[in-house]
Amino acid sequence: MMFDTHYNFNYLSFYVFQIFAIIISCIVMLVSHFLGGRSYGIDKNIPFESGTCSFGNSQIKIFIKFYLIAMFFVIFDVEALYLYIWSVSIKKIKLEGFIEGLLFIITILISLFYLFRVHALNWRSKKYF
Repeated sequence: MMFDTHYNFNYLSFYVFQIFAIIISCIVMLVSHFLGGRSYGIDKNIPFESGTCSFGNSQIKIFIKFYLIAMFFVIFDVEALYLYIWSVSIKKIKLEGFIEGLLFIITILISLFYLFRVHALNWRSKKYF
């Protein structure tokens, strides 16, 4: 049984909602600016670490591999969301949507194989790209 749903979208109510959201957020920011407390002094500019003053060099070297792995995770995680939506709507999108989904999966696999080829996911590799 296939449900045919038509959504009547009222553009006027959408625009009114957007205008009210912008107005309310501006009002909240202005009120917090005028009513918010201000503190000045030398204690305001020192770094604070769990109630104690920091000592030594607070600049820690973090290798670029940590950021790359995090970015790869975010990218592939978002692509997984697209694949979930694609798999849920597979009956409605017919053959054309199925082929487009397969092309999307092939693109993901090619990019993953490229990451393996340049050793981007290998922690022991000394090669940076």
